[in-house]
Amino acid sequence: MKRILLSIMILSSLLVVGGGRRTAAQDDSRILVNVVLVQLNIAVTDRKGNYISGLKPEDFQITEDKIPQKIATFEEGNEPTRRFVVGGPDGKLVEQVIEQPVAETGSGPGGTVSPSSVTAGPVPAGANVFILFDTSNYMYRGFVYAQDAITDFVRSLEGVSRVAFYSYSRDLSRGVPLTAERSAILRGVRSTVAGDDAALYNCLLMTVKDAAQLTGRKAIVVFSNGPDNASLVPPEDVAELAQSTGTLIYMISTRDAQAEPISTAVFERMSKATGGKAYFAKSWKDEKDAFASIREDLAHLYSLSYYPQPNPNRGWRSISVKLVGENAQKYRIRTRDGYRVLKQAQIASAAMPAASSGSATK
Repeated sequence: MKRILLSIMILSSLLVVGGGRRTAAQDDSRILVNVVLVQLNIAVTDRKGNYISGLKPEDFQITEDKIPQKIATFEEGNEPTRRFVVGGPDGKLVEQVIEQPVAETGSGPGGTVSPSSVTAGPVPAGANVFILFDTSNYMYRGFVYAQDAITDFVRSLEGVSRVAFYSYSRDLSRGVPLTAERSAILRGVRSTVAGDDAALYNCLLMTVKDAAQLTGRKAIVVFSNGPDNASLVPPEDVAELAQSTGTLIYMISTRDAQAEPISTAVFERMSKATGGKAYFAKSWKDEKDAFASIREDLAHLYSLSYYPQPNPNRGWRSISVKLVGENAQKYRIRTRDGYRVLKQAQIASAAMPAASSGSATK
């Protein structure tokens, strides 16, 4: 039963899949993990912050723990996903159109997926976006203005496959599961009411676990009007799970949270660790501007994935993404800088909020 439970929890993290066997010489606090697919969401801008489009897979150089990696899939903005394999004696990438996101079925040496397990055909473009709305008692003032900003954001989303709307106070409410119906999301936003204490990190962790079950681009947009005063898990655990599952976190915080240096620093660290951004809005207009900025970011991201080359490191794996050629010095890159191969203790801590928040709804 223990092995079955661990397998279920590891599969919920999607991109990091457990498949190791313990021996007497191994530390009981660890489980061996085969990383099947690493997904990177990359923003490329010039020095003025303008997004750069039109880059090709060969413009990117990726290393993991200084080990060169080969791009498996490539997507720019809302364009269809393209898959690449190494072909020919020169070792160049050869493009293949694919029908669906690369599946985690069948593994080859070093925990990589066999290319033969992927079928051919077009892939639907677009990200899956989770909106997590603060409905704690911090939100009593200006609640309706916040709802307006979120509904405008939902209406303006283009190139996004599905949207989910969650809210939180002490517990997480999964108001509207992932859907392509924008009207359902708008009804969910308007039906929210202000609650009690704020358990942001508990509820964000559960949202990350929901997002981790998806392939492709996935992002969580958090609207928070104040600090966390009821969570059982630290924000570092949330950021680490988001990093390991390739989930972007965008934070929009109001003036109340900005007035607290601790909350400000935590929000900035968490979003940066995942390749997202943090915004601190001093007015309701600033909130709408922040949502517009996130929409533009999602529309201009490059999404790359790779199957990690054999790597004995079972802890933190450092990722480096660089541009090559004439673009190497002209542009700036924003993405996550690595991920940690999950351990048994970390998986257990990720499950704790779900067990303690018995009133969470689906």
